[in-house]
Formats: sequence, C-alpha cells, structure tokens
Amino acid sequence: MRRTRLRPELARAHLLYGEWLRREGRRVDAREQLRTAYDLFTVIGMEAFAERARRELMATGETVRKRSAGTREELTPQEEQIARLARDGLSNPEIGAQLFISARTVEWHMRKVFTKLGITSRRQLRATLTQPGQTDRPA
Repeated sequence: MRRTRLRPELARAHLLYGEWLRREGRRVDAREQLRTAYDLFTVIGMEAFAERARRELMATGETVRKRSAGTREELTPQEEQIARLARDGLSNPEIGAQLFISARTVEWHMRKVFTKLGITSRRQLRATLTQPGQTDRPA
C-alpha cells in the first residue's frame, strides 16, 4: 500500500467513513477509521486533511497529538504498543484481538513501524527494540 498512487483516495475514504460513523453516534467505530485517515494523511504530507481527521478524532473523545516535522519519524503510542507485542512474538490476528482492532490495521501499523525504524522483518524488530537506549513505555 505504501507505493500506491491511490493513497490520498484511500485516506479520504477512511476520513469520510469515519466522519459518517461519528455523526451516526458510533464513536468507537469511527475512531479506527479516523486514526487510519489521520496517519495516512500525515505520512503523505496532506496537512489540511490530517488536521481535519485530527479534529474529527478529538470529537470522538480521543486525544490526538499534532504531528510536527520532528515527530513524523517517531513511533506513535499505538505503533509502539503494536511493535512491542510483535516483538514479543504475537501474530497480527493475536495483536488485533488484544487491542480490539483488525489484523489488517495491525498490518498497516507494522508497515509504518518497519519504515520508521528502517527494518524489514520481525527479527530485526526484536533486535531494534532490545537495543540499549530504546525506551519501553507502558501500554
């Protein structure tokens, strides 16, 4: 999905669906869609849409930090939590079940983790997250 030219359209679809879910009173369902939209827009640099997704997420009751140029390469708290669970040997479906998200959402976050950490495998993830100086925030 990283290389597709349809990423802006995909992000917009998540945003619109999330907005609709929120307006239908399905805040919890809306959060997953809006988080995905926010992350996609942030990664591809569509700041105005990212801000719109952030405002929608906040309207669902979720706290969202603004991403600056300096924090774009840092793992988000959700990415960090997913990376720790993957490092501990859980599969995508197991991580999804534990966090109440889909396995595909876990897969999406894992791709972002790999990109941000400059790695290509879970084996490298284990080595990277166990290096000295690597913080391990509580879940």
